[in-house]
Amino acid sequence: MKYFFLSYIFAAILIVGAAGFRGDKFSRTPLQIFPDMKDQPKVKYQAASAFFADGLGERTPITHTVPMGFEIPAKASADGATPPKYGFSNGLDFYNTGKVGDFYGDGLPAELAVDADFLARGQQRFNIYCAVCHGQSGNGKGVTSKYGILTAFNFQQAGATDPANPVGYRPTGSIFDTITNGKGLMGPYGGVLPVRDRWAIISYIRTLQLAGKEVGVQ
Repeated sequence: MKYFFLSYIFAAILIVGAAGFRGDKFSRTPLQIFPDMKDQPKVKYQAASAFFADGLGERTPITHTVPMGFEIPAKASADGATPPKYGFSNGLDFYNTGKVGDFYGDGLPAELAVDADFLARGQQRFNIYCAVCHGQSGNGKGVTSKYGILTAFNFQQAGATDPANPVGYRPTGSIFDTITNGKGLMGPYGGVLPVRDRWAIISYIRTLQLAGKEVGVQ
């Protein structure tokens, strides 16, 4: 048995001596016994490639294809009163920033009409992007709260529906800005959520708050 352990130790020394410890820095080409897909023959975007006739590695989408979950963006009206359904932030007005000048606005932009479909869209987007941290009722007790992440904002806290409360209330413009740019441990969603979807989420949050107030959550 002792010869087995001696052989095992000797083999381990040989492997470590040949391959080195992970993280060691050296100038020679490393010996990769198990490459673990570190070196892959792949095409990188914005890089040249002799494989394609045009010499470009990046491929353009097939004509008339649409990303999953999206529709062909609608054009805004000539006077700008009807914003594109899936447009991203493009401007400095309340609709695009949540701000009026240097201050957060409140309420919803005049360009939007709140109806059942709009709230349903907000509920869907909220459950996808927000509920994991903020909870499905917006009380800040989502799945992540079970793993030590306790900083998700509680939209059901006392005073959450009272604009005069400086602690519990968040104006819609402030929520919009946080969704767009992130805050604290929350990353920005401005690159994945179109402007209209951000406002739909905010409308749904207000619905959750009103429902919570009716049943005495606050």
